[in-house]
Amino acid sequence: MKKTLFAVLLALSALSGSAQQKEWFSNVRLSGYGMAQYQCSDQEGSKSNTFNLRLLRLSLDGRILNDFYWKTQIQFNGNTSTLGSSPRVVDLFAEWQKYDFFKVKIGQYKRPFTFENPMHPIDQGFMGVGQAVSKLAGFSDRSGEQPSNGRDMGLQIQGDFLKNAAGRHLLHYQIGLFNGQGINTKDVDQRKDLIGGLWVMPVAGMRLGVFGWEGSVARKGKWLEGTTRYEGIRSLPKHRYAISGEYKFDDWTLRSEYVHSMGRAFAKPISNTNAQDPGFTNCEVNETLGSKADGFYSLVIAPVVRNKLHVKARYDLYRPSAEWGRARTQYEVGADYLFHKNFQINLEYARINDRGLKTAHNYNVIDVEVDFRF
Repeated sequence: MKKTLFAVLLALSALSGSAQQKEWFSNVRLSGYGMAQYQCSDQEGSKSNTFNLRLLRLSLDGRILNDFYWKTQIQFNGNTSTLGSSPRVVDLFAEWQKYDFFKVKIGQYKRPFTFENPMHPIDQGFMGVGQAVSKLAGFSDRSGEQPSNGRDMGLQIQGDFLKNAAGRHLLHYQIGLFNGQGINTKDVDQRKDLIGGLWVMPVAGMRLGVFGWEGSVARKGKWLEGTTRYEGIRSLPKHRYAISGEYKFDDWTLRSEYVHSMGRAFAKPISNTNAQDPGFTNCEVNETLGSKADGFYSLVIAPVVRNKLHVKARYDLYRPSAEWGRARTQYEVGADYLFHKNFQINLEYARINDRGLKTAHNYNVIDVEVDFRF
């Protein structure tokens, strides 16, 4: 698997050298980024103090006949529990971009749900996306699907409307049909997820949006209901919405999102994308988790030295059963320093209150990351 992925990257890189000469295949670019991490936690019963290779991604992208944009991206993890999860293809898509108001994308890419999901991991600003985004947009999803970095396979249309006198669009829409199973996985129940978003941009740097998601997650296997044992395909519905706001100005960032979900979850989450994971055929449902969940985060990133040094804070709440008795809250503060636009260091402290733990609900996490791009 690794040899094949490297061979593909090398072959495409070689093509990029000659492709610049051809009108129909141009602007081919090899890029990527890496994130090295040190993290320390004093959680009772689960203490840790470790260096970690959080993420490495390599991507190729370019244009064909000017109107078509394509991209492929491969991820290498340093913190996976099994080698079956890494390396893996995270993006592989093509998009027709002839018109600003109507673009068509097909392949595997970010689900059009929440503002934070499609953000670059470095630009997102903290040691991870908000808990609501992680649990309800397909990173480590509450439904039990395999970790998918917020991505799925499908077809999407999107566009921008209402250009003002300054040439800035005031309205954006996006809507797509997806398998509903996460990355690198075929549809199981032949039912597609419908995901869409709409936002307005009343002033430069501001977005106010709403998102909706109707779909399901499915497995083929065995399960028990009462005293009756079943075998076949079991589908669990997903009904989700999000309300989002962001304002970026003068190197400041203010962002907040609320996400709500209805739908039950499989009892055994899939830990990786290896089809041999037993979770793929375990169709039992988590009876204690319930059918509702929600989460909210609000953050500010403020410049101390413009485009060089920032301080930041985030309030991040997730309720896995939409109940306060199991709420998990992160109170985070931190800073980042940019030695160069492509190289920075981040420091963050989080005080965590997890009411779902039986004892010692409060603990601390320190996270240090060095991020680079090329």
